Formats: sequence, C-alpha cells, structure tokens
Amino acid sequence: MRHRDLDYKDLLRRTRVPPRKKVSLKDDYDPCYVPAELSKEEASQLLREGVIHLSEYQDKLYAQDSCSLLIIFQAMDAAGKDGTIKHVMSGINPQGCSVHAFKGPSTEELDHDYLWRAHVRLPERGKIGIFNRSYYEEALVVRVHPEFLAAQRLPKTGKDIWQRRFREINDFERTLTDNGTRVLKFYLNVSKEEQKRRFLERIEEPEKNWKFSVRDVEERAYWKQYRQAYEDVFSNTSTEWAPWYIIPSDNKWFTRVAVASIVYHTLREMNPTYPKLSPAALAGLGEAKKKLESE
Repeated sequence: MRHRDLDYKDLLRRTRVPPRKKVSLKDDYDPCYVPAELSKEEASQLLREGVIHLSEYQDKLYAQDSCSLLIIFQAMDAAGKDGTIKHVMSGINPQGCSVHAFKGPSTEELDHDYLWRAHVRLPERGKIGIFNRSYYEEALVVRVHPEFLAAQRLPKTGKDIWQRRFREINDFERTLTDNGTRVLKFYLNVSKEEQKRRFLERIEEPEKNWKFSVRDVEERAYWKQYRQAYEDVFSNTSTEWAPWYIIPSDNKWFTRVAVASIVYHTLREMNPTYPKLSPAALAGLGEAKKKLESE
C-alpha cells in the first residue's frame, strides 16, 4: 500500500492499544475519524491494491507451511464485521483461509472450558484463520448477561473471574504466538448514532431485512454496559504479542482500508517465503524435465 495515501504510522498511533493502557472509548477513539487527506475514491483504490498484495503474501504463507495468522473481529451489532471480512479477504485463496462465526455455545462446548471451542478452530500452519466474534465473548456478553455465566456450571466463580479470564486469554495468546500463530485483534468502533441509522436501514430496505433481529434492539439497551466491558478487555488484554486495534467504523470505506493495511503490514513483517528446494530435489526436477521433454 502506498504510504503517501495512508500514513501507516499515524494509523497505528490512532488505533493500536498500548499494553496496560487504561482505555476510554469515548475519550480516546473517535468512531467517525478518517484522514483528512484521504478520499473515499483513494481508499477504494488502495483497498484494491492491498487485496492483491495480501493474496501474494497468503500464497507464500501457505507454501511455507510454518506459521499462521489468526484475525479476530469484535464489535457491537451492525459495525460492519461481515462486510469488512468480505472486502478485505476477497482476493485470498479459500484453500488457505477459514472463517468461523462464534455463536452461543452448544451443550458439548459448555461441557468444556470456554477456550476449548476456539482451540479446535485455530488456523493450521500456513493458513489465515478469521474469528467473527471469538472467545472474547466470554468476557463481554457473558459479563453483561450473568445468566450465561451461570449456565456454564463452573466449579469456581467470584469477583475475580474477569481478571482470571484476562490472564487465561493472555496466556493462551502467548502460547499461540510462541508456536507460530500471529494474533491480530480488531474492534470495529461504531457510534450508537450510526448503529441506529444502520438498524433503520435494515428495517426499511426489504433486501436487508434478513440482517435484522429484534434481539439487536434489545441488546442496544445494554450499550453502556458493553462499552465498559470492552474497555476493560482492551485495558487488560492488549499485549506486546497480541495487540488490540480499535478501528473507526462509522465510515465503512475507511474501516476496510485500515484493516487491510494492518493485515498487509503484519504479513509483510512475518515475511513468509517460498520454500527453497535442496540440491537433490532440484536435480530431481531436472530429471523430470528431461523425461517430459523426451516424450
């Protein structure tokens, strides 16, 4: 991506949550922000270029078969997770990428620890895995709705349960990182006003009715509680090895190019390369070529 059109250092400064920072979404992160020098048309062009570069890096990652990338998306309803995944990953070979949307846990999942169902969905070496919502729901929706926690039949709860879960999640992500899985975590930061506009759009436009659920409006009543829960998550789980990025999301076109830029730079930093064959393997290629040419 061209640095003159999207200042990556400024993007990191505005979106990346420093470890141990006390986060205030209201004071520190503007959901309406877009760079003054960047137009919607320029962002669209950058995204098209970025998708090509992402595809090239993903091909090398798959061929190298050594490391993997886990991308986590969290957000309030109607923040644009699905659309961001669709547009940013549009050029990725499906063979090297998987997307999983975490919904309410099944009976089997409730009979395991809360990280179990994430374990079995982690990307294999050489692949990109995308979690549309994730194990972070266990410190968000479960915190806002204590009845969900009660349904887990835990042997031990208490006032320190959220700090315990933050520690467990940090340890989990450190283990992933130490074993070759890079972790990227995005929170799509949409304003309450923009969420309302998008909800009304889904109700008023027949082709978007399927996106709307009455449950969405019911959850909107817990906006303040969710904001506080998210702030606590960011303050406690943005680490050197698995940082959070809070992405302005009132303008979808900027959300998408910002996420694409961070994913692209992360893959470039990982620097996957095509495997180099041994002299013996190269000699074998030469022999195979001779046989094919002699047919």
